Amino acid sequence: MTKSTQLTCNSFLLGLGLEDLEEFARQEGEKSFRGRQLHEWIYEKGAKTIESITVLPKIWRDSLQKKGINVGRLDEINRVVAQDLTLKLLKGTSDGEIIETVGIPTDKRLTVCVSSQIGCPMGCKFCATGKGGLMRSLDVNEILDQVISIRERMNRRPTHVVFMGMGEPLLNIKNVLDSIQCLTNDIGIGQRRITVSTVGIPDTLPHLAKLANERLGRVKFTLAVSLHAPNQDLRKSIIPSASSYPITTLLKDCKKYLELTGRRISFEYILLGGLNDRDIHAEQLADLVSGFQSHVNLIAYNPISEEAFKRPSKSRINSFKELLENKGIAVSIRASRGRDQDAACGQLRRQQIDKMKVI
Repeated sequence: MTKSTQLTCNSFLLGLGLEDLEEFARQEGEKSFRGRQLHEWIYEKGAKTIESITVLPKIWRDSLQKKGINVGRLDEINRVVAQDLTLKLLKGTSDGEIIETVGIPTDKRLTVCVSSQIGCPMGCKFCATGKGGLMRSLDVNEILDQVISIRERMNRRPTHVVFMGMGEPLLNIKNVLDSIQCLTNDIGIGQRRITVSTVGIPDTLPHLAKLANERLGRVKFTLAVSLHAPNQDLRKSIIPSASSYPITTLLKDCKKYLELTGRRISFEYILLGGLNDRDIHAEQLADLVSGFQSHVNLIAYNPISEEAFKRPSKSRINSFKELLENKGIAVSIRASRGRDQDAACGQLRRQQIDKMKVI
């Protein structure tokens, strides 16, 4: 069964590949080239509605709209641009929810940070997104719309996509993998430039490796595992789900994933001033990932009003990095972007929701 045969359950064309759109056109009694036209207008020209695809016969456009077939684009609710030109967008879904996505530009690249869920069930203490809980997982068209919307607003073709926005991607594996396939085949962003971030879901990493190999042919995207602590006790105190998923078990699953995919794993580590950024923590982290085919990304905490966590000093961040390097660990510091415009994930969305409640 092709995706195009499932439109009775999902009326959105965004997310269908070229072959699926060609098959959809044939099922509609049209020639295959109409499917190619749909593909061009949806993925290259960014058509937002069926009616706007004027290359199609009007009688067919009217017929599709009567059947409830839509492109699947979302409405823009708000956008803010930081001093460093980082763009944050809020998009509204058809059921009235709000998605947050970010475009992060440099001279040579444009990274889109996409959300995979509306809200998040993981409840990490330092994260604004988890404060409101989980509404639902995102559909493929809602994920893809974020990338296309950033491309439109910034008038640049995105070079990289990171699933590091709202939500836990491994609780929405199928739609995330379908999105990666579409990003690669239809939007033109290679797998090697896509990163999927997870805080860790029990018994999921080997399953992800198997599904990704089946769905994508070969796993080339980067898996980023959010450690944020070098030992189990500290990790439990800031990541509630760690209580049911010990750090030692998580690392074993990471090694299994590496064996199944051959892909190096990136470990994410948010530095919380005075909590997990001391020399002893750097030494423990080095011991934890030593001998592992991996890379450590250090991220300075972006404060949120509900928590008392602090951002470490620049000297403390550099000292932590130097200690890891001296232990032979591959490590880098992720530059903070958009700090003047509520940089922490989920903050802008929560502010928008609060405003709507007041109104």
